Amino acid sequence: MSSTLTTRSTRETIARHFEEAILPTLATYTEIPCLSPAFSPSWESDGHLAKAAQLLATWTKAQGVSGLNAEILAPSGRTPLLFIEVPGTPGVDGTVLIYGHMDKQPPMGVWRDGLDPFKGVRDGERFYGRGTGDDGYSVFAGISALVALETAKVSRPRTVLLIEASEESGSPDLRAHLDDVMDRIGEPTLVICLDSGALTYDRLWRTSSLRGNIVATVTVSVLREGVHSGNAGGILPTSFRILRRLLSRIEDEETGEILLSGLHATIPEWAKTDHRAVAEEMPGVVEESFVALEGVSLLGTTATDRLLRRAWAPALAVTGMEGLPRPTTAGNVLRPSTTAKISLRLPPTVDAEEATALIRSALTKDVPEGAHVAVEFETPAPGWVGQPLRSPLATAFAQASKVALGNEPGAFGEGGTIPFLSLLGERFPDAQILATGVLGPNSNAHGPNEFLHIPMAQAVTLAVAELISAVGS
Repeated sequence: MSSTLTTRSTRETIARHFEEAILPTLATYTEIPCLSPAFSPSWESDGHLAKAAQLLATWTKAQGVSGLNAEILAPSGRTPLLFIEVPGTPGVDGTVLIYGHMDKQPPMGVWRDGLDPFKGVRDGERFYGRGTGDDGYSVFAGISALVALETAKVSRPRTVLLIEASEESGSPDLRAHLDDVMDRIGEPTLVICLDSGALTYDRLWRTSSLRGNIVATVTVSVLREGVHSGNAGGILPTSFRILRRLLSRIEDEETGEILLSGLHATIPEWAKTDHRAVAEEMPGVVEESFVALEGVSLLGTTATDRLLRRAWAPALAVTGMEGLPRPTTAGNVLRPSTTAKISLRLPPTVDAEEATALIRSALTKDVPEGAHVAVEFETPAPGWVGQPLRSPLATAFAQASKVALGNEPGAFGEGGTIPFLSLLGERFPDAQILATGVLGPNSNAHGPNEFLHIPMAQAVTLAVAELISAVGS
């Protein structure tokens, strides 16, 4: 199995497929503003998600994989699901389920000169554009792996790809879609999620855990309409100050530490050991993963501490504000209200529903100075704790990493959230689950200048081929 797939010819097959078949269509996909429903209320009428699904389905069918069937499932009111099924080689048992998504985050800020969120731009090993790494590449990687297997004449088990269109909104449609296709999926031996990250581009990375996430919109109101600040200043409380006080019930503004004890969890010893090993080999890996301004101090005292903080500590971010005019148009007015959108990351083992109740209480109980508070929560996203792959799958993943990138694979706890992983674990309790991906340093998913690291994507593709083959061996 491994000796066949890791030959130079197989790697060249994948590289050639990327250059000739994948990147041109990925560029077309990049041009589609297929924003996730949370960012595009008119998603159904504007048709962008449907257009993306059709593009990916058409491309998939054109790759010549034997027996492949691709269809778009789109019940009324539900985002589309691209369901792809490829039969296995006769006599080969098992099913591999590969997950990805086609919906995108909004542009989120000004991109650098020469880049546009909805235009694919190649710059050396990087392919820029919204949704390229997160994770429009996933269907291409899964199908390219099957092309590589077929080209190498390697036996394979049955393979199913699920490419959904609501992941960036917390996957609200995935449960219903799964209900519809559970019988068609069957009982997978292995589930591969291609929507995760990488600490570096010199090896493949397995995600050992993911944080949960609670997103809420908090509005503090003190007036029916704005009034002259000269008349009201010093008499009426300002909505911004009340909002600041409420958030300080959750987060210590001096240290950034989360104050609600119920939002913390005990870090397992295995997580401490794994992240200590990464820190010893790569002491600057956290600092190198984003570009902080000169002189800005990072929280945490050591590389190990920072890796664990990202994987296992709760953290609050204010991700949006409303009710604040631009400085150039702001008059001397005491504003009627201030709205903040907050994102609170949770340790993997903290119950998201219970955490939501704690946050609601902190924001709405005994509100200072009689201000009015409204809090709206999005669907809480649970965290997830994975298990290491067992042989022969662990061997296959390691082989792909060594051959493609020259190093043994690594493992780390991701700071982000992939809500559906706990759902997939619930639906397929006997399957091994691997979460991996291409989102390495500066790839900037959700932010400006997002890119796909092409060699990393090719390495992940080789890993998918190796894993599929290992299930069928």
